[in-house]
Amino acid sequence: MKLDRSKHCIIPQPLTRDAFAIFGDVIEVDEKRNNFMINDGYTQRYHDLAKVDVSTNAGKVLLNIFRATPLPEPIIVKKMERHPLSSQAFIPLGEQPYLVVVAPAGPFDETAIRVFSASPDQGVNYNPGTWHHFCLAQHEISDFLVVDRSSEGENCDIAKLNRFIEIGHAQ
Repeated sequence: MKLDRSKHCIIPQPLTRDAFAIFGDVIEVDEKRNNFMINDGYTQRYHDLAKVDVSTNAGKVLLNIFRATPLPEPIIVKKMERHPLSSQAFIPLGEQPYLVVVAPAGPFDETAIRVFSASPDQGVNYNPGTWHHFCLAQHEISDFLVVDRSSEGENCDIAKLNRFIEIGHAQ
């Protein structure tokens, strides 16, 4: 079977809780979310912002820092990955926006790929099995705190796209 390496362009949309809900959680300060004062009134706690799920097959939580280098533009998506046994959270540690490329969990459907533009004050937590591209820093090298899973066995599937996707710019 010959692969179609032509490109399809997707324009990123703003990252919102509602638009991202089928893929996972948006991690951000939101006054509508459960929040309360702690530490003698000196700290506002925004509570339970993501459903971290690493328990399958005796998994344990890992905290990592990923340092992402921006890809050359235009950004071309050639493959996606998923972690079927756990969620995976990315929280930016800098002041740069980044892109989130996702497709629903289940059999990979490249026609269902969505692209979100995330601000530096938004993190994401992918549901177990959600297809996603690796972290796409914009403008400069960026660090992300990553909450991930460790255990025996594989927890990463990769799918190569039949038709590459070019990420366009919002008008």
